[in-house]
Amino acid sequence: MAAGRRSATMADVARVAEVSRTTVSFVLNDRPGSAIPDETRRKVLAAAKAVGYRPNAGARALAKRRTGILGMVTEIVTGPFAVETVVGAQRRASELGMTIFIMASTGEPEVDQQAFATMLEHRVEGVIYATGSHRAVRLPDEAAELPTVLVHCFDADTELPAVLPDEEQAGVLATRALTDAGHRRIGLIGLDPTIPAAVGRRRGYERVLSECGVEMDESLIVVGGATSQGGYDAACRLLDHGEPPTAVFCANDRMAMGAYDAVKERGLSIGEDIAVVGVDNQEIVAGGLHPGLTTVALPFDALGRYGVDALDTIARGKEVPRRQVLDCTLVTRQSI
Repeated sequence: MAAGRRSATMADVARVAEVSRTTVSFVLNDRPGSAIPDETRRKVLAAAKAVGYRPNAGARALAKRRTGILGMVTEIVTGPFAVETVVGAQRRASELGMTIFIMASTGEPEVDQQAFATMLEHRVEGVIYATGSHRAVRLPDEAAELPTVLVHCFDADTELPAVLPDEEQAGVLATRALTDAGHRRIGLIGLDPTIPAAVGRRRGYERVLSECGVEMDESLIVVGGATSQGGYDAACRLLDHGEPPTAVFCANDRMAMGAYDAVKERGLSIGEDIAVVGVDNQEIVAGGLHPGLTTVALPFDALGRYGVDALDTIARGKEVPRRQVLDCTLVTRQSI
């Protein structure tokens, strides 16, 4: 490759060969038992030569045997959300007789680069890269040297496998809980409309209204900014509307907490005068509110478990889906 450019990675080889990065890893690391067809093997080797790929000796040696150690690079250990992802991964690894080595991430390129370099040094079989929120990420080149599974995030520029919550289903479950209770004038307090969770949850909301024959009213859709204060401000706008909603779907529990304050300030009763539903099932919020908040639980535990299973599947020489979506669950309390 030309001077000054980064070294070619397995992702580059995969793009040229038009195969998955997992297949490239098996071929270039000569993984035993992978049963890669000869024609595919030739394509990969030709692509590697074309892009100037040079294998990492340590990673190649590691790929030929199992160590029983998985890595996890995650911001979750430094934040309050999605801790069940880490717990789920640890439990599943234990069930498989494996150990997880965890390193904290801030999402900054140099921090992630060092984390993956450390994972290589500790001879992990593969890495789970997990985030607390559903979003796009960009991993360092070092991630191409190890089997890597993305949990609660995705990299649109690579073939790395990712597992995500079904955001549209979350919107469907929340809105349907309200329509099943007889509500037809339903407000939506949404997240930043540019993020995947906001898009999916609104799509679910719109889908249920359409199925119920309810005409969309854009004046009942406001953005709450993901915070309690944002939820309060948005709920005030809805409640002071000329024709206020009888129910509000808040796209996360923190905004629902703010909406509770706005409702109570107006002398209204949650669950009787107006229904409120959230998303996340954060126990400290949803279970701590009075009345308890009906909400949609994201499958954090299952996301972590899937990450471990995916790495185990890859280690056994099999492919995993590029994108896997897991179901959410409605948790019913007294706010409807």
